[in-house]
Amino acid sequence: MDLSNYLSAELSILIPVLYAIGIFIKFSSIKDWKIPFILGVAGIVLSFAYLISKQWPANGEQWFGLVFSSITQGILAAASSVYANNLYKQYTKRNENSEGKTEE
Repeated sequence: MDLSNYLSAELSILIPVLYAIGIFIKFSSIKDWKIPFILGVAGIVLSFAYLISKQWPANGEQWFGLVFSSITQGILAAASSVYANNLYKQYTKRNENSEGKTEE
């Protein structure tokens, strides 16, 4: 699956940005289960800000398209960020899980 078919190239920069935001949130007093929701909202807001800066909607149809694109692009970026974090965690845990095991 090619992520570029779903997430626009300009907004792919949100993935590392949201990843960094997630790391900062992790070191705060906010509970871990809230982080993906916060990143989702941040992704939507940042997507909206970028998309509205590119072209101001002239009518209701364009506003609907802007809101829809902001929501979908923001959620995709946030989901990719959370997925990247989980890949990193699992990769670093692989050594911990294999240290006590012997090969048969």
